[in-house]
Amino acid sequence: MPDVMSSSRLIGVGVGPGDPELVTVKGVNALRAADVVVVPVMAGPEGKDVGEQGRAEATVLHYVGAEKVVRVVFALNERSDRGRREAAWDAAGTKVAELLRERGSVAFATIGDPNVYSTFTYLAQTIAGLVPDVVVETVPGITAMQDLAARSGAVLTEGTEPLTLVPVTAGAEVLKDALSGPGTVVAYKFGRQAGAVAEALRETGRIEDAVWGSALGLDEESIRPAAELDGSPLPYLSTLIAPPRRDGGRGGKL
Repeated sequence: MPDVMSSSRLIGVGVGPGDPELVTVKGVNALRAADVVVVPVMAGPEGKDVGEQGRAEATVLHYVGAEKVVRVVFALNERSDRGRREAAWDAAGTKVAELLRERGSVAFATIGDPNVYSTFTYLAQTIAGLVPDVVVETVPGITAMQDLAARSGAVLTEGTEPLTLVPVTAGAEVLKDALSGPGTVVAYKFGRQAGAVAEALRETGRIEDAVWGSALGLDEESIRPAAELDGSPLPYLSTLIAPPRRDGGRGGKL
């Protein structure tokens, strides 16, 4: 058993939005150097592993063997039952704490970046209470908004423009407020409220230049103009980029 006081490390590794080629060299090295790689999976009706391979796990398996990967159930899709969600977090934290004591170095793979709306943030907080001397580190990852901008040709920011990132799980009104302001607005996790998002884009005059995408870099990738949104539900992890209207002058905002 490793000396927890000196060697216990929890590393949150951003593995990008899905395309395995978008994992950084540093991220790959961290995954390979860790004693074990934890990947999050959704909880089923009784808190069990639903058995479906998640995006983070699929990406990780391009770089490390399956024998090194440990699936840990998280309440990723639980929003209505706070007690069940907290029980799932406690169980997940306990499992990862056990792995830290047994193995010493644990990498947690998260889609996107570990410091941007990531499960890792909550895990690290839980582990800090269970393994007080653990060293917590993060390795940044490519975000969905960066990947969508590259694949669609949308420019995220120019000159002095601000950039606002909104999770639509906070409600479509929060997005509408952001769209009414300056600069580019990016919306995450808007698929289930696609109709309300389309309405907000139209009301704020932002729909013509906006673009949305899902499953970026995967076989089922979809990248479409937001003007084609008809209110039909989209994949939960859909991303929207709504740039501001620009006058076309080169360097005008520098």
